Amino acid sequence: MIDISNLQFSYGMSGRRVFDNFSLRLEENHIYGLLGKNGTGKSTLLYLVSGLLRARHGSVIIDGRESSERSAATLGDIFMVSEVFTFPPERISRYAGVNKVFYPRFSDDIFRRCLDGFQIGGDPRLDQLSMGQQKKVLMSFALAARTKYLFMDEPTNGLDIPSKAQFRQTVAENMTDDRTVVISTHQVHDIEQLLDHILIIDETGIRMNQSVADICDKYVFEYRTPGETEGVIYAEPALQGNAVIAERNGREETSINLELLFNAAVNNKL
Repeated sequence: MIDISNLQFSYGMSGRRVFDNFSLRLEENHIYGLLGKNGTGKSTLLYLVSGLLRARHGSVIIDGRESSERSAATLGDIFMVSEVFTFPPERISRYAGVNKVFYPRFSDDIFRRCLDGFQIGGDPRLDQLSMGQQKKVLMSFALAARTKYLFMDEPTNGLDIPSKAQFRQTVAENMTDDRTVVISTHQVHDIEQLLDHILIIDETGIRMNQSVADICDKYVFEYRTPGETEGVIYAEPALQGNAVIAERNGREETSINLELLFNAAVNNKL
């Protein structure tokens, strides 16, 4: 479990404060979607939780240990897929061989299966791959590390449409009961079928912290003609009429529309 308590953080001594008295608990066996506008601290939060940044006040406790202490036991249970990364001029096998020793549960079999799923064959040099191919290698390694906590910042950037589908399938196949996955993204349609819990943050803190099951139990997401307003909580113009969030009231459950949900939440409609 990750317990974030009374977190305060700003960049530089006089920089804008990103978090002020921010608290959150992340439970195991969930795939969280972390959403927010630019500048609200999504990436910063992942870096704080993974111990790559240190809060000015407050704490981030991971299984009883402070993440900023960066103990070997904690680091072996965390993998962070950053949006921006650089690979060394090494072949994939060399990179994996050097780095897998830091992850006690690393699986060579999972690594190869993930690479095969992403259609990365042979043993090419990492610096000669495209950005999209490099990201596939990094995500394959991240899943093969089998860490208890996996954080991904904009993981589908640079992936083509088939690769985005493969990404969702690969993450789902490698989800375990003791694993916690947090995905921060603006590409909400890429991941909405994968998530089971939604976190939306803004400048004031947490705007939404609900399971997908609870959201879909309360609301329906559908298209209506402009005159159909019964039970509508939020609506946006769309080619099909209006895209709406409405009270479910016993009607058949619908799939979540994450972009619509986000827009409703940040506009104080939910």
